[in-house]
Amino acid sequence: MKQITWNQHVVKKMNKEIVLQSIIGLAPLSRAEIAQRSGLNKATVSSLVNELIEEELIYESGTGESSGGRRPVILLFNEQAGYSIGLDIGVNYMLGIVTDLVGNVIYEVNQIMDTALPFEEQMKLVVDTIKTLIRHTPNSRYGVVGIGIGVPGIVDNYGKVLLAPNLKWEDVDLLTMLEEEFDYPILVENEANAGAYGEMRFGAGLECNNLIYVSAGIGIGVGIILNGELYRGMNGYSGESGHMTIVKNGRKCNCGSNGCWEAYASEHALLRQAKGIPHLADASLELLISFAENNDKDARALLEEIGCNMSTGITNLIKTFNPQLVIIGNRLAKAESWIQNAIIKTAKQELMPFHQADMNIRFSKLSDYSAALGVSAFAIEEFLKIDQAPLANT
Repeated sequence: MKQITWNQHVVKKMNKEIVLQSIIGLAPLSRAEIAQRSGLNKATVSSLVNELIEEELIYESGTGESSGGRRPVILLFNEQAGYSIGLDIGVNYMLGIVTDLVGNVIYEVNQIMDTALPFEEQMKLVVDTIKTLIRHTPNSRYGVVGIGIGVPGIVDNYGKVLLAPNLKWEDVDLLTMLEEEFDYPILVENEANAGAYGEMRFGAGLECNNLIYVSAGIGIGVGIILNGELYRGMNGYSGESGHMTIVKNGRKCNCGSNGCWEAYASEHALLRQAKGIPHLADASLELLISFAENNDKDARALLEEIGCNMSTGITNLIKTFNPQLVIIGNRLAKAESWIQNAIIKTAKQELMPFHQADMNIRFSKLSDYSAALGVSAFAIEEFLKIDQAPLANT
């Protein structure tokens, strides 16, 4: 048997990935259409398609219209060949989902994340939630193809949570801890990065290659997509814009600094301000929205103030990155009706005219699912990389 050279090996993997990605993105397609679009010869496409069918990543589904010869056989991606798990660890919630290979949510678990619990009990909750999601994953050729975890904090390139101040986590080697529990590919990502990617793939950021995602919950995180790629920075620390200073020597932030954007524009900031108003002192975000809907002037004023403060940080990001789109997601997106006007009004006051011309600020289409879908998509993409499994010698 002839040994494949290194170059042949690499080229075949690249071609196979081209064929697979063509079917994922453009199906239904025939072999001839793949050859035409990719520039690969028909024999190569046919051989690679047969391999992908054997691997159950694609399948044949009837015939298409004839253009003069035999009717072509149509190829489709097998989105149920495996399933991914996405877990968004929020400050006051934990959302876990099982998705198929194109991001359809098959099963979900949503529960309270109590930061008052000891760290060991928090981790037990994380592990138990993942086990529940695994139990509810349908049977398939590849089973669970990966587990993605989103965390509201600084995550390095090795899956270590350096600091998650609102969770009270510091130097938590989350990836190693979970790899000791589960025999699946696992990745750990900052939840705002995951939210940005989720919105680009499935939500308000479809068709956008340059966007900023503002995850506005108990804290504030930012995910940055530049030229269609998630920007992580040199060591993975980008997007900590919630801790940029907007008021010198201002309010104390949970990170230990003063005057952070997060201290003025987050859900935590909103609830802290509400404590100074007797009838709103114990209100949740949902209750404040309910009061606003019932014409409570104090609730409306608090939400408007949060919108103005949120806009100050957003305008700084627009000036810095000049994105196509800014998406506001996470918990405060629930208050869209009460903060949107303040955000737009303040942005128009603080942005220069040429920035305003193409200013586009939207709220998340995925609601609470942005980050969970984002980390699930990361896990799927790692699985679908052809070079994950070595090709056999021929």
